[in-house]
Amino acid sequence: MADQQPETGLPPNWEVRHSQSKNLPYYFNPVEKVSRWEPPPETDTEKLKIYMATYHSNKGGLAAGAAEERQPGKIRAAHLLVKHCDSRRPSSWRQNTITRTKKEAYDIIRAHEQRIKAGEISLGQLALTESDCSSARKHGDLGYFGRGDMQKEFEDAAFALRVGEISGIVDTASGLHLIERLE
Repeated sequence: MADQQPETGLPPNWEVRHSQSKNLPYYFNPVEKVSRWEPPPETDTEKLKIYMATYHSNKGGLAAGAAEERQPGKIRAAHLLVKHCDSRRPSSWRQNTITRTKKEAYDIIRAHEQRIKAGEISLGQLALTESDCSSARKHGDLGYFGRGDMQKEFEDAAFALRVGEISGIVDTASGLHLIERLE
């Protein structure tokens, strides 16, 4: 992996760009004209993690979607996702291939939950470096969504929360989540 870009950890010809429509970074290869939300294979995920936290995190915290106008029937939530080998897509910006078992993922998210409940760290701060979702760049902020926009288990848990409340562990096809209702 000697020919990777030193700052991003991405393989040759790949760069990080910013999607105006989703307000999220994505990966683009101008030579092959290919774009993707997940890092390309052979990415040095440790270098990418540092690069993304430094250059693509929302410095303003959970106010990332504040410019977005709330629509009736929609809520705003953030989450922290821990994927496992049986997840729908067992890869993330942090790791090309996720091999941990569901039990290992559960142990990890349970430890995160305990740190949040103890007041040691916020869900948003923890999501920035530990979430397997690309929303980690926005402190886990998913923006506004309505009924039918998310997986049923996720949606039911998010809509059941009061503003400022954090869910217990929610199991979906994507993995294990902790959800915080923002608005």
